[in-house]
Amino acid sequence: MSNESKRKLVAHLMRRAGFGATSAELDELCNLDYDALVDSLIDPKDTSWMGEHMVRRFHHEQSGMMSAYGPGEYWLYRMVTTKAPLIEKMTLFWHAIFATGYPKVIHGKVLSNQIEMFRRNCMSRLDHLLVQLSKDPAMIIWLDNQENHNGSINENYGRELLELFSMGVGNYSEDDIKEAARAFTGWSIGNTDYMVLRSERDSDWPYGRIAWHFEFKEEDHDFGEKEFLGERGNFNGEEIVEIICKQDATPRFIARHLYNFFVEDEVPVPSWNDTPPKNPDAIEMLVKAYFDNDHSVKEMVRALLKSEIFKSESIRYKRVKSPAELVAGVLRLSGHLDRPRREMLEHFLKMDYMGQMLQNPPSVEGWHEGDEWIETGALLERVNFATEQLGNVKMPGVSRMIDGVLGENVEINDLPESCLRHLGQLEVTEDVMNILNEHTSGDVEVNDQNTSSIIRLIAASPDFQKC
Repeated sequence: MSNESKRKLVAHLMRRAGFGATSAELDELCNLDYDALVDSLIDPKDTSWMGEHMVRRFHHEQSGMMSAYGPGEYWLYRMVTTKAPLIEKMTLFWHAIFATGYPKVIHGKVLSNQIEMFRRNCMSRLDHLLVQLSKDPAMIIWLDNQENHNGSINENYGRELLELFSMGVGNYSEDDIKEAARAFTGWSIGNTDYMVLRSERDSDWPYGRIAWHFEFKEEDHDFGEKEFLGERGNFNGEEIVEIICKQDATPRFIARHLYNFFVEDEVPVPSWNDTPPKNPDAIEMLVKAYFDNDHSVKEMVRALLKSEIFKSESIRYKRVKSPAELVAGVLRLSGHLDRPRREMLEHFLKMDYMGQMLQNPPSVEGWHEGDEWIETGALLERVNFATEQLGNVKMPGVSRMIDGVLGENVEINDLPESCLRHLGQLEVTEDVMNILNEHTSGDVEVNDQNTSSIIRLIAASPDFQKC
């Protein structure tokens, strides 16, 4: 593999397994063997980021995490500055599947704690992750499991656990939902009475709400015999999850999510029953990795990122970036968040204007992705954000890009290619390249102004919206 081909492959990996990479980062990463690079992303030795103490010193509202915006702003800082990008990417992956939102939970700290739980467990055994999800206070409130009682079940969590979180429609019965709900009776939160009392006395301020915690209420649990997915026993929640994770449908469902997230856009989840996967071989490979490695999500990800399916040039730029991916990637390139900045709220709200407010999904199904991200209004927001950031020569990252291009002493005809390299080894279609070449034709000099103009044009291109 030539040096250029290697660099393009590594750039592709960092766009999918992270939020992109600068030219300098690519130079360093290309010194590693590809498989070793994948392993380092999956098991990072350095998980540092800007730092909680820095962010909270500048943004006091993110200490209590009481607002709808604070937890998302805090998370965006981590996406932009982390040295473990795949961990944040997998955290985002699970947030989109286990979608939980502020309008019902109304507790930013609890939502922030859920994201931290995803961060800790994003690469664990699926069994372990689903048990932790079932104990998560934000999810308990989101799907009403605090109202799931022995003798008076609430099916909400049991239904979504099967339909949206593990197996998918068509792989279970209504009776299975009811039996799952029975197994999760008593899985509740422990300090509800105290929190209700504080709220009634209007005493949440100024010190904030105490974060809810999980409590198993034995007196409210149904210990009776249950029949679930063909098995019979006095099942509790852990055993229900264990049975789910043994089913062939479960890794197939998760595998399709992984393929959609890392390889190429699939149809929305509600259509999966009617539309076969784009690449059945990829699904079979991931299912095998799952069962060969004790239900390990980590090994599914490792198998996918090292596969020829993922490396293929044919699937590059076949995914539309989500608003979170776009904003985080642009901010990493521009270098704007070199320290905590008051513009952070503005950056966070930009994602909302593009159709994705973190921790505020439109429904329990999360967001519909792919081409649905780029409807007319959202596309304008996306292009404006990218061009404003990457067209600002005062941004440290943009300044470094321009200096890097000028330092190569390229001819004017080579300016577009040089800019593409310094934007993270991007590739564009022939039509876009023709437009860039037209912009550099004639009596034009290679200088900082023209270099900045080309960078802005690339940021405005359709290709920049994809990864």
